[in-house]
Amino acid sequence: MSRGRQVPQADSSAARGDDTDCTILHVDMDAFYASVELLDHPELVGTPVIVGGGTNRGVVLSATYEARALGVRSAMPVTQAQRICPQATFLAPHHARYAQVSKAVMEIFKSFTPYVEPLALDEAFLDVSGALRRVGSAAHIGDLIRARVQAEQGITCSVGVATSKFVAKLATNAAKPDGLFVVPADQVLEFLHPLPVGALWGVGAKTEEQLVRLGLNTVGDVAHTSEKTLKRALGVATGEHLFALSWGRDDRAVIADNAERSIGAEHTFDQDVDDPAILHREILRLATRVAARLRKQGLVGRTVSIKVRFSDFTTITRSKTLEDRTDVSREISQAAQSLFDALGLQRARLRLVGVRIEGLAPAQGHSRQLLLDAPDQGWPEAERAIDAAVARFGPDVVKPATLIDPDSAQ
Repeated sequence: MSRGRQVPQADSSAARGDDTDCTILHVDMDAFYASVELLDHPELVGTPVIVGGGTNRGVVLSATYEARALGVRSAMPVTQAQRICPQATFLAPHHARYAQVSKAVMEIFKSFTPYVEPLALDEAFLDVSGALRRVGSAAHIGDLIRARVQAEQGITCSVGVATSKFVAKLATNAAKPDGLFVVPADQVLEFLHPLPVGALWGVGAKTEEQLVRLGLNTVGDVAHTSEKTLKRALGVATGEHLFALSWGRDDRAVIADNAERSIGAEHTFDQDVDDPAILHREILRLATRVAARLRKQGLVGRTVSIKVRFSDFTTITRSKTLEDRTDVSREISQAAQSLFDALGLQRARLRLVGVRIEGLAPAQGHSRQLLLDAPDQGWPEAERAIDAAVARFGPDVVKPATLIDPDSAQ
């Protein structure tokens, strides 16, 4: 869905339709990061609050509806948000706190159905077909979820109820904030066809421009264009995909997947950096954080990737698959450093670097390939000893010598 073309908020009188045959829910927390911050800053309730990247060089992660009403949007540079809404309170993010609340919210969802497909910390699809007889209708389940989230976590959420994931997500956008919207099975096309083409799942800015150039401004326009024409203009796969969606056809199932797919960390510098030594130290620091999180969660990973963002916001990523899965920061760092060096940036000015590892698997039962003449104890054992020291004495008790601040060591 195009960011610029959102579904209009529903008239509350139309929000409660017949939910027969509607078994898919999409639940989205309202201004999640900002709402969690308000739990710790109740004096700011009712005022414009913006959660940013921790510095003026970051981007807006979330904003209260008071700030949104003045034009602030997620992913907007913080400096732009400051110009638009100088009266707002700007807060640095607290990701551990968001993860804590998210976990509690997901547990609420799972108390109704095991079929929960998280999309992010603040939203998920639910298939409640197995809970209808036990709990009640899909809309009733949506009401119960909203009530429990507010009562137990102190934040609000919006719920879309429909026959498919695509339509349920659009219904949630129509319900926001703090509402529930049902798209009855026999009114899907009535709901879809007036919407702008940017509401179609998979339509970004470029595809939206192509569609508008073809004179297709609404979902209904797409539906009443021949599939052959769409394939010719957009490509076979995209044409088929958008034509099916325009008629409300989306057979994707809700997939319960609780396994974390990747673990990463990134850092935005206060000022653009072109010093290779500083960049290498930051990559080491990020790799150390990623490895510690792997070990804490009992995981090992195989594909290491880096993310680099230049001063003009251009972003590139590179990845490398290791011969064996690992949770050792030294191995992750070496892979990330080699990827960075291969870019040959030559003093290019960077605003952000990141390190990520994918191809995750449980560490338990995973055996590392042994090398001839290798010592019985090595880096894995050393890093687990460090984990134990950190758990007992704090995060700064042991770290690589390269990361020690010379001033603090005196």
